[in-house]
Amino acid sequence: MDIKKTTDSLRTASQKLALQNACQKNAALNAVADALDKNRASIIAANDTDVKNARAAGISESIIDRLLLDDKRINGIIASLREVIGQTDPVGEEVAGWKTPNGMTIRQVRVPLGVVALIYENRPNVTVDAFSLAYKSGNAILLRGSSSSYVSNVEIVRVIKEALAGVEGGVPEAIELVEVRDHDHSDVDQILNAVGMIDVCLPRGGKKLIQNVVQNARVPVIETGSGVCHLFIDESADLEMACRIAENAKIRRPSVCNAIECIVVHSAVAEKFLPMLEKTFAGRVKLHADERAIKFLNSAIPATDEDFGNEYLDYECCIKVVDSIEEAIEYINTHNTKHSESIISQSRANTRLFQSMIDASCVYVNASTRFTDGGEFGFGAELGISTQKLHARGPMGIKVLTTTKYLIDGEGQIR
Repeated sequence: MDIKKTTDSLRTASQKLALQNACQKNAALNAVADALDKNRASIIAANDTDVKNARAAGISESIIDRLLLDDKRINGIIASLREVIGQTDPVGEEVAGWKTPNGMTIRQVRVPLGVVALIYENRPNVTVDAFSLAYKSGNAILLRGSSSSYVSNVEIVRVIKEALAGVEGGVPEAIELVEVRDHDHSDVDQILNAVGMIDVCLPRGGKKLIQNVVQNARVPVIETGSGVCHLFIDESADLEMACRIAENAKIRRPSVCNAIECIVVHSAVAEKFLPMLEKTFAGRVKLHADERAIKFLNSAIPATDEDFGNEYLDYECCIKVVDSIEEAIEYINTHNTKHSESIISQSRANTRLFQSMIDASCVYVNASTRFTDGGEFGFGAELGISTQKLHARGPMGIKVLTTTKYLIDGEGQIR
């Protein structure tokens, strides 16, 4: 990849987008949504190739689930895109404004970041999500997907570019996909070192990918996190509710980052709750239990130190027993990835303590962690879940791809 040639083209595209109003950008995005609907057969055919290759390579079915596209998921992609279209354009929004004593007017307004790079794994729906958020917020985007989803991504980007080229004012140069070659990551190194050419880079994928970007990037990075999420069953918990939430948060889609990987149980309810949990899971989840939990379970295996803080991304879960909410909070903050945590409790004091003291981007009370998602939060699409504390945290929607600048109007004032 010629990184300078590619980013120069993207920079020019971002400058064109920066001059467009919401109506122009929405018209282009509506054309893309229609094109995705019209070309769904070719997209699914391309995805079938990726899925077959993934199975031939021995990739687990839980990871293949992240790769898979079908009519239902394409419907979801289009619905998310339509929701982004319906959102208020953040560009030009006045964040603050005031008049100085000498009569100057100062306004702080939102502006696009410029050129965004996204390095991501497996999920081809991210291609559309990231593009739509970037385009609506006036940014050009460079996409570097994984080899496992490359055929799908090529077809999706082709459809997007053709749709943009076919609408008045569309900017097809605002999206570029990196050609991916097996075992060659030199393009990733180019992206991470493209100082002055790329304004921000976002990693979205597993722990190894995220660490590589965070540790080696010389361009600004918005860090997304792997999802070691916990569910804490407090001593006052409604245990039937706890079982329903545990089932949803672990089993519905175990390969996603907002699925739980560890269930922490108060010792006062462990003897009653754990057999209920085991029955709810009904052999569908492999349980790794600590020495206090395992005596209440028939099918669990002893947990090792590696199980606690592990992101299984599969039908596996570890169980930890604690003696107090304070111990639960300390354990979770030590082993989590600052993504999403939940407490099941009927105690207002304990739920408020949990939400105050847990260090994570999303902290739930009596609800599944599976709601940590841009669509569920009303953002339409998302760039990922930020687990850092600067600029953005939690599900990232349109505004994350903007910054602000100050516009100052005077009448000849000097200092």
